[in-house]
Amino acid sequence: MLFQLLKKLIRASSGRSRFIMAVLGLSIALTLILAGIQLQSNYDQLLHGKNNQDSIADFLVINKQLTSSEPNASILSDAEIARLKQQPFVDALGILTPGTFKISLQSMSDRIPFQTDFAFESVPDEFIDINSKDWNWNEQSSYLPLIIPNMFLDIYNFQFSISQGMPQLTQQQLQSITFRVVIESPQGGIAYAAKVIGFSDRISAVLVPHSFMDWANKNFGSGASGKPSRVVIRTKDPGNPALVNYLKEHKLSTDADKTRFSKYREIVNVVVNTSWITGGLMLMFALLIFTLFIQLTIASAKDEIRLLLTLGASPRQLKYFLIKQFFPVNIIITIIVLALISVLQFVLQKLLLKQYIFVSSFISWPTITAAILVLLVLWIVNTRAIKSYLK
Repeated sequence: MLFQLLKKLIRASSGRSRFIMAVLGLSIALTLILAGIQLQSNYDQLLHGKNNQDSIADFLVINKQLTSSEPNASILSDAEIARLKQQPFVDALGILTPGTFKISLQSMSDRIPFQTDFAFESVPDEFIDINSKDWNWNEQSSYLPLIIPNMFLDIYNFQFSISQGMPQLTQQQLQSITFRVVIESPQGGIAYAAKVIGFSDRISAVLVPHSFMDWANKNFGSGASGKPSRVVIRTKDPGNPALVNYLKEHKLSTDADKTRFSKYREIVNVVVNTSWITGGLMLMFALLIFTLFIQLTIASAKDEIRLLLTLGASPRQLKYFLIKQFFPVNIIITIIVLALISVLQFVLQKLLLKQYIFVSSFISWPTITAAILVLLVLWIVNTRAIKSYLK
């Protein structure tokens, strides 16, 4: 009877409009802050999720921005390479070693007769995206293995072969052709057989094994500078704004397609951080509204509560009764907001899946943990407000 009477007094004192305002304020604030946390979780999953990682995006070929036509203007000094290697966004660095000898490349097939001057480069094996047992060379090898960029084959098939009336080639057909490599030397041209053993999407150069490059430079090098003009780095995040800013500051360049996400990432960072800040401010505002709502409700019924205390009602009983009247609505709001974000996350997952972008269809554990922490804060605020006004 006591609690039924007190419940009627509380409902009469709270006021419907104040209650709706408090619930609405808390709902909006909780939605913003939990949505910000879920956005951050999706963002991390897009950057680091296994399904979203591009096999070539972790490797960047870097060279100087050419600003003059002076000789060796593109050469990277040892200091520049060492400084780049020490950067926190660089996991590993490999030097693209240029050949200092002149060569000509000739097809030994009647299907694609051509001969041209050429140049090779080499790079440490861990930076090559081809895994082949044929990728090795010594002076007793029967042929020189080559790795060529896929874009070279595309240029041949869709531009050169059409204009010259030559047949188009598949990767398998090109790998079946034997080429003749002629190295110029003081003793005359020295010829070697060569075969294409793979195609790279990572490095836009015709690669030879490092052992061949060291041997050829030593034996046939022209004495010109063998210093590199390009390096390849392995990085966890090609879209890292720090990486992009470093390249810009030091007048270095790389494939813009692999770093373009840095611009979008900065925008996303602003959106996510704004959502966090807005949600935090709204949550503080909602806590203030709810606290005032509880204070006004208790203040409106203070005479009746004082009378109940005078008649022998326990302050502890009244405190837990009032908490039971005010706190459950917070739980209901949290559940509804989590359900809303879950639905939005499911819809987002389906939309992104059509673009081959993968995120979880369920809300993340950080989002659920944040909701529980918010409930804990609300419990503390409500309890203290009730306890303070009962005194």
